[in-house]
Amino acid sequence: MTKKRFNALPGFGLTMGVTLFFLSGIVLIPFAGLLLRTLELSWADFWRLATTDRALAAYKLTFGASLVAAVANAVFGTLLAWVLVRYEFPGRRFIDAMVDFPFALPTAVAGLTLANLFAANGWLGRYLVPCGIKGAYTPLGVVIALTFVGMPFVVRTLQPVLEGLERELEEAAATLGAGRLRTFVSVIAPSLLPAILTGFALAFARAIGEYGSVVFISGNLPYKTEIAPYLIVMRLEEYDYTGAIALAVVLLVFSFLLLAAINLLEQWAGRFQR
Repeated sequence: MTKKRFNALPGFGLTMGVTLFFLSGIVLIPFAGLLLRTLELSWADFWRLATTDRALAAYKLTFGASLVAAVANAVFGTLLAWVLVRYEFPGRRFIDAMVDFPFALPTAVAGLTLANLFAANGWLGRYLVPCGIKGAYTPLGVVIALTFVGMPFVVRTLQPVLEGLERELEEAAATLGAGRLRTFVSVIAPSLLPAILTGFALAFARAIGEYGSVVFISGNLPYKTEIAPYLIVMRLEEYDYTGAIALAVVLLVFSFLLLAAINLLEQWAGRFQR
């Protein structure tokens, strides 16, 4: 007589039905509505609306700044995660808690704070602007804001991997005569690379859709510091719904491609963690 396995939740059919119901109501139906509205446009109209000069400038800033911010987060986020995991020092718990601060802080507050800091008369801007470093109302300000909101994704992705690394492998490499650089390149880096790439992709995806922290520090100057999400809002305020939908679909396609890339990276990383 076979024993029936006990499950804390109801059967597969009920739980799957509830899951699909909420997934459809929150994600699938809104996306389907957006795509159906897009199908009402001809390909020529869609291409015209999605590739205006102003839209292309917004894409260039959005994806370019997001890429630079993600690279910066991949580098400095890795260093921060390494320090938090490998070293004990006063204030370590406080710094570790502050990593999640961008998650808890409203993005509009973050953008307003950064704009005040890097403005010409701000605490940091009064010293940086005379040196030619303008952080507010420039593309650099967009990168700063996107780096701020994306840092936790890299750090929190890397920390569990660093905690799971076996120190014995590093000690064995040192015993065999490998220096610190050789040990890092041959032993540590191959294990960290999948997690770094995953954190990079997450930070990149987060930056592409960011709005609140950017609108205050960027200045929203057309063709200069205007990001694609802000241009979508402007199209809606102008009652140009078809133009907003065209821009939204472009960002939606890139978001799906990034999600697919993240899933592939996670599967690849799983091979190294078994």
